[in-house]
Amino acid sequence: MDEREKLRKFRELDDAFAEALRELEKPNPKLDIPTGPPVRSLAELEAEEQQQRQQVFEQRLKSLMNEYAQPRESVAVLLRTLQTLGRIA
Repeated sequence: MDEREKLRKFRELDDAFAEALRELEKPNPKLDIPTGPPVRSLAELEAEEQQQRQQVFEQRLKSLMNEYAQPRESVAVLLRTLQTLGRIA
């Protein structure tokens, strides 16, 4: 980087610093601080993931019910039986 380029970058930095100082000196300064999206808690992320898994399960179950022409009632009995036997949670 040549001297002219270094001097130009220094001036840009100096100008930005001077602007920041002017903003601080203003009464009732409204700082425009860029922020990202709101941070979600781990519990919210886990709940969302659980909901997505539930939706995928329901879609797969409906697809299998249609493919094998099984009525809702017989699938409900099968699921209760598997749950009773400890095969599913």
